[in-house]
Amino acid sequence: MAQPDSKKIFFENLSGAGKAIAVLTSGGDAQGMNAAVRAVVRMGIYVGAKVYFIREGYQGMVDGGDNIKEASWESVSSMLQVGGTVIGSARCKEFRTHEGRLKAAHNLVQRGITNLCVIGGDGSLTGANLFREEWSGLLGELVEQGLIDADAAQRYSALHIVGMVGSIDNDFCGTDMTIGTDSALHRIIEVVDAIMTTAQSHQRTFVLEVMGRHCGYLALVSALACGADWVLIPEMPPEDGWEEKMCQKLSAVTRSYLLPYNKHNELCTLLLVVKCLGFDTRVTILGHVQRGGTPSAFDRILASRMGVEAVLALLETTANTPACVVSLSGNQSVRLPLMECVQMTQEVQKAMDEKKFEDAVKLRGRSFENNLKTYKLLAHRKPESELPSSNFNVAILNVGAPAAGMNAAVRSAVRVGISEGHKMFAVNDGFEGFYKGQIKEIKWADVGGWTGQGGSLLGTKRTLPAKHMDKIAEQMRKHNINALLVIGGFEAYLSLLELLTARGKYDEFCVPMVMVPATVSNNVPGSDLSIGADTALNAITTTCDRIKQSASGTKRRVFIIETMGGYCGYLASVGGLAAGADAAYIYEEPFDIRDLQANVEHLTEKMKTSIQRGLVLRNENCNENYTTDFIYQLYSEEGKGVFDCRKNVLGHMQQGGAPSPFDRNFGTKISAKAMQWVSKKLVETFRQGRVFANTEDSCCLLGMRRRALVFQPVVQLKEDTDFVHRIPKEQWWLKLRPLMKILAKYKTSYDVSDSGQLEHVVRNRPKESDASAAM
Repeated sequence: MAQPDSKKIFFENLSGAGKAIAVLTSGGDAQGMNAAVRAVVRMGIYVGAKVYFIREGYQGMVDGGDNIKEASWESVSSMLQVGGTVIGSARCKEFRTHEGRLKAAHNLVQRGITNLCVIGGDGSLTGANLFREEWSGLLGELVEQGLIDADAAQRYSALHIVGMVGSIDNDFCGTDMTIGTDSALHRIIEVVDAIMTTAQSHQRTFVLEVMGRHCGYLALVSALACGADWVLIPEMPPEDGWEEKMCQKLSAVTRSYLLPYNKHNELCTLLLVVKCLGFDTRVTILGHVQRGGTPSAFDRILASRMGVEAVLALLETTANTPACVVSLSGNQSVRLPLMECVQMTQEVQKAMDEKKFEDAVKLRGRSFENNLKTYKLLAHRKPESELPSSNFNVAILNVGAPAAGMNAAVRSAVRVGISEGHKMFAVNDGFEGFYKGQIKEIKWADVGGWTGQGGSLLGTKRTLPAKHMDKIAEQMRKHNINALLVIGGFEAYLSLLELLTARGKYDEFCVPMVMVPATVSNNVPGSDLSIGADTALNAITTTCDRIKQSASGTKRRVFIIETMGGYCGYLASVGGLAAGADAAYIYEEPFDIRDLQANVEHLTEKMKTSIQRGLVLRNENCNENYTTDFIYQLYSEEGKGVFDCRKNVLGHMQQGGAPSPFDRNFGTKISAKAMQWVSKKLVETFRQGRVFANTEDSCCLLGMRRRALVFQPVVQLKEDTDFVHRIPKEQWWLKLRPLMKILAKYKTSYDVSDSGQLEHVVRNRPKESDASAAM
């Protein structure tokens, strides 16, 4: 761990001593709420505050008694992987009355609670803000009634509120994702993948109803993630004559059909239309299964980050600080004035009521807008006569190890390219297939159903182009390739550098080239996230959950888990945060035998008190001497009499399986953007009857950087790269490591200089570049 820097602010300076924080979940439940509660409790205790559970939401606050109970470190153990909310949630009519809020204020003052962390939807957060605004008046009434004295009213004169949005609907403005949304998408896609097999067997049409209330986010993103043929959402009601268009669309499709909709009145008409086509039709209403089950890795990490951020916001708040909501913008935590977000959320509904649907889509945010644009681009093919004729040939290939989501990226690129008028070519087996001439044209229908397929349907190899430049150049000439889209990991990055260098000798490589990062290791310079990493994280967390469960009812046990990643510790670190690990050993943070001994002693102390299971993750290349076997034997020896040990090497299961909704969506959107860049560059570099591109900015990597998708010349990324260990020199996720340690009860420094700052919701998005890759 880096030594404290005087220029940085550490939370040790933000003492919570003497403060009391209460956490409640209100409204509907959402997967990940427990992770948020756990983070608030442990971070609060860590900084010296008293933390209270308020059970059953606002009802528990009004009723008081045992519903408001001090939380301990151990009381939030073993809840990270549990769906719903273990402290309960309820809608409370009484809290909506002045008398109910007066009772609630009395119950809080009796316990000295003046800091509230509310996890819920816009209704719950609006209620919290009203409570805050009324607080001083409520205390005055309590003094008049003799229920509290003037000193108490003075001591607890201000109520501070921080909100976190827990809702599967993702209908709250100001945040790219709400807690529970990603898990709900997991439930939907699991059902879709299962339905697709029977649909293909019987040539049936399936109509799915998903949740979302007045927001079409779940329907839209699940339609993107499964390649649905039609989608109905409130923000895009069907135009006149939609029935005929849908019939034409479905008639042109020879495989199975999927029609997600978001509780739309058009269902009856839709069913009639489909039946008129003579299709065997089935309806599936998913219902509350979408709100159930284990939270995804994304939701656990999001909720943990937000919970810690909420405590920091409460520590920093003053009497003049407005109530805020902790939000996610791109890959960054931000704080936004709660009522600004609520007001914009209400404006969306107003715009929809007034049938101003374009305004509603824009108010939903750039992420929603981009999802809708991408769906329209990929789902509905224009007639040949309406397509532009570019006369450009674009080749797509996968390079490196397979990663879930690669196929979604290829599908997106092919269809966007065809829509732009290009002829698309697929290269099998990476650059090995390229120099062997394994190149053929790929058409719109060829990539149907690819989004849900794991691995790489094109085939992928680690072969670099340097040794085969002559043959690759020959194939470029033969097929008249005018641009390259490379989807892959570190080898893809190295390949582009080699092709860039070869431009001096081969004019064939003087064409636009772009790379989209796809690797479970998430080790590509220039991008915070890579396609495939989210699926790998879910594989790790699911396996860790099962492994920990295997110790249920047995004696105390510690599990040593080895993850993939090469020298990059992303999977071990972020997987450790999602799975509730006690330690994660990585190459980027050197450790020695003294650190290992300290970790064993730390676990021993915890095991003596309450916990039954420990979890330690180790990146495969974290240290050549402290191997997984060595750490297992060390823990086994030193834990004698207190705990025993087991080890597990997860291996290639982290690369396999169906891609997660996040990876399907990320791959689809980032690849579509890459192809649009290619089209632009082809036009810019077309001179005297040929494409000639030899500038640095014509060979780029498209990556997610903090809040935006950014094109970066690969040559400029060389300085940011540790080529020996195949990792970026700086990695954003290292800042998450202290969170894992804090939540595992280690004493450590946590730099908060980069924590969320209060912003305004209208300024929350980048002006020129895409919003986050988060869905």
